[in-house]
Amino acid sequence: MSKISIEDIKKLKELSGAGLTDAKNALVEADGDFDKALEAMRKKGLTKAEKRGDRETREGLVDSYVHDGRIGAIVEVNCETSFVAKTDEFKDLTHKIAMQVASMSPLYVSEEDIPKADREKKMKELEENFKGPEKMKDKILAGQMKKAFADKVLLSQPYILDDTKTVEAFIKENIAKTGENITIRQFKRIELGVTE
Repeated sequence: MSKISIEDIKKLKELSGAGLTDAKNALVEADGDFDKALEAMRKKGLTKAEKRGDRETREGLVDSYVHDGRIGAIVEVNCETSFVAKTDEFKDLTHKIAMQVASMSPLYVSEEDIPKADREKKMKELEENFKGPEKMKDKILAGQMKKAFADKVLLSQPYILDDTKTVEAFIKENIAKTGENITIRQFKRIELGVTE
């Protein structure tokens, strides 16, 4: 077994949001391989984050971001306690979500927020243009629907500061770190000279 340094344990604790003992155990299980241990910690953390998704979020912050005096966004991001809402990490998260909204111009927070009329209109259009095998129709159309709205749904968008993950994955990582459920309640984007 390779030697595990206290620096690696501390670094893993920081990156994963886990406790020192959990970080040490992950490194022991990974035989000192830091990347392997981090991946294992992230998977564990995200599993826990999934379980927290049902918990109520009544605290949080409203933050804004203005780019070059031409584009602005204001967001409400919620968590479970005022303690977490006051942390620098949560403030940073909220500001990054405001930057995402300003940059990527989403229309909806989640897929559930897409109006039924818009869904039906898009589905009708996709059905009329469908050319694939009939037995795969439902599956293909479901995928095309998801793709059609992906750039319009905030949680489905690639995260602007790391496009290897979605905004939803970024939120789940923060749920794992804080130990609290985090939700994006609402947002508004304003662009100079553009009205809805």
